[in-house]
Amino acid sequence: MAALREPMNLGDLLKYEAPNLYSRDVATVAAGQNLTLGTVVARDATDKLVALDPTAVDSSAVAVGVLAFDIDATLIDRADAILIARHAIVASHALTWPAAITPEEQTIAINQLTAAGVLVRQAA
Repeated sequence: MAALREPMNLGDLLKYEAPNLYSRDVATVAAGQNLTLGTVVARDATDKLVALDPTAVDSSAVAVGVLAFDIDATLIDRADAILIARHAIVASHALTWPAAITPEEQTIAINQLTAAGVLVRQAA
């Protein structure tokens, strides 16, 4: 019998958030991306969300939050992304990082998330 594998869901990612949706923001994802739940994101020069790029020399190298749901902005900007931006705890195993991120870059991004109030927990 084949084993079934359920995809990650919000309960796998988000372990705590403040009441009344305080932890969440509605944001715009820049066109040309198809991002999944748990993607660590940054803001580009136009203040739109992009996947974190720790090797960039602009604001897209600074982690600002984590996506709460999948969002397909392949063709156009999407203004309906839900961002976990503050006062929350997320599980480290549910985060989606850039493919070539180094452990040092990941630590820097986790520290940036912590500064924003999004705590990353190993045991969550």
